[in-house]
Amino acid sequence: MISPFRLRLLVYGWLLLGLGGCVVQNKLPYLQGGRYSTTTPTSVDNVRPVYLLQAGDVLSIKVQSVQPALSDIFNIQGPQTIATGDPGVLYLTGYSVDDTGSITLPTIGQVKVQGLSVEQAQTLVRQKVGAYVRDANVLVKLLSFKVTVLGEVRQPGRYFIYNPQATVLEALGLAGDLTEFGNRQNIKLIRQTTKGSEVVLLDLTDPNLLKSPYYYLLPNDALYVEPQKARTARGNANNLGIVFAGISAIVLLISYLTR
Repeated sequence: MISPFRLRLLVYGWLLLGLGGCVVQNKLPYLQGGRYSTTTPTSVDNVRPVYLLQAGDVLSIKVQSVQPALSDIFNIQGPQTIATGDPGVLYLTGYSVDDTGSITLPTIGQVKVQGLSVEQAQTLVRQKVGAYVRDANVLVKLLSFKVTVLGEVRQPGRYFIYNPQATVLEALGLAGDLTEFGNRQNIKLIRQTTKGSEVVLLDLTDPNLLKSPYYYLLPNDALYVEPQKARTARGNANNLGIVFAGISAIVLLISYLTR
């Protein structure tokens, strides 16, 4: 029969393993700090970076005028939604920026938009269309603004953004927020640049995140949320718990048979 001492050791060992898998409360809240007030808002200055178009982007271009027979040739017909997240739909309903940084408009031909903001591209296209359509109203939108969120979030995946001022918190919100095992102090932001990829670490618990130039996201950004050590400890505790349960059962069986 198993001795009370050994039984206590098994219980204490199980409790210690369980505590090792716990998450510390002060690592969970975002934007920690004592500067916030319930009566006076805390202002944080942070200028949103202007995204410049590059090869691979997809633009939606809509032209309206009193001459619909002329303006409609610039409006690509097809499903006018990207809610499904299917990249194929983007290419059917938008103008892709090719490797030379240009889009190809009917009648007009190639128009160089690489290095321009969406607003600047809209002005340029309006000028080009104005040579063929009188008093044309041109609206240009970026269709291919998507981000990828991976790691310790509830719904990892790729998400399309319909807001030019998208932030890190918005992207994490789309992914269902972090799980309790997500490391809020070590979020990897992977950003594509003309020179390659760059990686920066973000701390969601630091209120200075609101001042960071990386607080605002750019198209094709990726966020990776690392797991806390408690995630591994919890998994190990579960596995060891099964082992201890098996050992306890064997000890009890031997004690019963030799009694």
